[in-house]
Amino acid sequence: MSRIFISGSSAGLGLMAADRLISQGHQVVLHARNAARAENARRELFKTEPIVIGDVETIARAKDIAAQVNALGRFDAVIHNAAVGYREEYRVTADGLPHVFAINALSPYILTALIERPKRLVYLSSGMHYHADANLDDILWKKRRWNSSQAYAESKLHDAMLAFAIARLRPEVRSNSVEPGWVPTKMGGPSAPDDLNQAHLTQAWLAAGDDPKAGVTGRYFYHLKQMDANPQANNLVLQDRLIAICREISGVTLPV
Repeated sequence: MSRIFISGSSAGLGLMAADRLISQGHQVVLHARNAARAENARRELFKTEPIVIGDVETIARAKDIAAQVNALGRFDAVIHNAAVGYREEYRVTADGLPHVFAINALSPYILTALIERPKRLVYLSSGMHYHADANLDDILWKKRRWNSSQAYAESKLHDAMLAFAIARLRPEVRSNSVEPGWVPTKMGGPSAPDDLNQAHLTQAWLAAGDDPKAGVTGRYFYHLKQMDANPQANNLVLQDRLIAICREISGVTLPV
């Protein structure tokens, strides 16, 4: 049995992955943005494990979420699932950051840095990352006109970059990135064409599976198959710059 924490797991793919892992006998701790969402998730899964509550949008709350997770003991795996989608209007957080970047890219960095090191890490990316540029010189959208699809795609490229950077910097940890597909969730929208029944399987498999094909690190997966990621995701210079930017913005240093 593995102990697994899943961020953003009160609904959608996070909840689906949790359901699958629980059915396999694993101990799963969910995360919800607020108490109401936590209660809804508890009703969905009829589970008794504690649910971590907090909004990853701000640096302070992301730090608090990490502290809550650590208070529950060490986990074998963490799935970084929390995200907002590609149709978001421009909005800044209390920290003055574009909320898409803060939630999709900065919060996984903070949680990775502060949660006691697990054996496995899974970061959700998106097929849209293939068409993105890292744009590290304007990661906070101060020079460009806001484009929600582009901001989302960039954040998902950043997630893959972070996953591969961790694989390099922490060789004892299996750190991989997953493309769940464009599926008809609340984020994806009702017209999304991909298979919802496949969208949560890979992250669960990487987090707790004993298949030798899952025993890798620094790889990108789509529906249980390895894929080539955007080449920028494997660029060591860009990876290090992203980590340095996240460290400077958050004030949180990534232990390696």
